[in-house]
Amino acid sequence: MTHLRAGLVQQPAWPDKQKSLAASAEGIRALAADGARLVLLQELHATHYFCQTEDADLFDLAEPLDGPTTTCLAALAAELDIVIVGSIFERRAAGVYHNTAVVLDGKKGRVGHYRKMHIPDDPGFYEKFYFTPGDAAQQEGLGFTPVETSVGRLGILVCWDQWYPEAARLMALAGADILLYPTAIGWDPDEEGDENQRQLDAWTLIQRSHAVANGLPVMVANRTGHEAAPDQSSAGIRFWGGSFIAGPQGEFLEHAGEEPTTLITDISMARSEQIRRMWPYLRDRRVDAYGHLTRRYID
Repeated sequence: MTHLRAGLVQQPAWPDKQKSLAASAEGIRALAADGARLVLLQELHATHYFCQTEDADLFDLAEPLDGPTTTCLAALAAELDIVIVGSIFERRAAGVYHNTAVVLDGKKGRVGHYRKMHIPDDPGFYEKFYFTPGDAAQQEGLGFTPVETSVGRLGILVCWDQWYPEAARLMALAGADILLYPTAIGWDPDEEGDENQRQLDAWTLIQRSHAVANGLPVMVANRTGHEAAPDQSSAGIRFWGGSFIAGPQGEFLEHAGEEPTTLITDISMARSEQIRRMWPYLRDRRVDAYGHLTRRYID
């Protein structure tokens, strides 16, 4: 495959799973009609972003790996004969829940999954209350392991993972053909001005830098719209959208604003080979000198 026609859906989401999934399905169908072979959805697209508060009753939103959301996406992938990367709040066992990306490949159904490795805990993003970090073992669906699909090896990382160059590099070293970041990030509506722009620019820049450092295309799907805090403890979150698809030198191929939309483009799958020949970062890595990267801090 020399070119991959790939797209993503940038949408608001609601507490009603059926309403949220209907919006996702509409975007998926539009992209497939335009020739997309790979479609990326945003983080936790089937519900509102429930992590704004700590509420044990919200664990009832969780599903098993092959629960209703995955079943819905699998049916779409089979009907349209495409690869879909979706997102679920996974109930793995009583008391063990994950933020999980699921990969559906046409009539094959679910061919893999990735459990979010880095879990934030910040005002409005209380994810450590809900999510167990993914296991570090290099097994299918675990750790930084790409998922093999009919369109290539997908290096899937989720939201907070996007700030860590180690995660992108390990996916690249494990043979990923493309990096994908389903995301839910936004602003405090009470904050305005230059700080908001700096946050958005930093978020965009770090992910484009992963494309550059690893010579890989990158797809980023973020949600959009305002979601109020359920307990009225804050003004909620205004998700900033800004989804994009970038080439292996970080160049924008498609870039969204803040409105609900879909993006689609043709990604050259041969370009990574060309770029890595010109910029051989992997060749010149000093793997003998990086031992301290496994330390928390070098005192």
